[in-house]
Amino acid sequence: QVQLVESGGGLVQAGGSLRLSCAASGRTFRNYGMGWFRQAPGKEREFVAAISYTGGSTNYVDSVKGRFTISRDNAKNTVYLQMNNLKPEDTAVYYCAAEAYGLGSTTRLLYNYWGQGTQVTVSS
Repeated sequence: QVQLVESGGGLVQAGGSLRLSCAASGRTFRNYGMGWFRQAPGKEREFVAAISYTGGSTNYVDSVKGRFTISRDNAKNTVYLQMNNLKPEDTAVYYCAAEAYGLGSTTRLLYNYWGQGTQVTVSS
């Protein structure tokens, strides 16, 4: 069992930065692939970024490549999403998720555990 708690969301102007954190409980955090997803009002939840259990492999949706960076600290049971050059279209609730395959999958259905989400709002 893994419990996930996100933090770091907020209101920022276009071009600004935020860093999201996801703190995980449980000794097995280091075995899980971790992902960030987001959901805007009236839209499906979409993949944003993911990282393998070692941190050696990362994946990003095309719209955030070069702006967002996912990382993890297994000693602190935490995964991060550094978001730079934010755009109004990045506005959404951001969710952290864990998948037992450890690969850092882009597929939402493979994720077993989810956090409660944190709101990110980017004003123009």
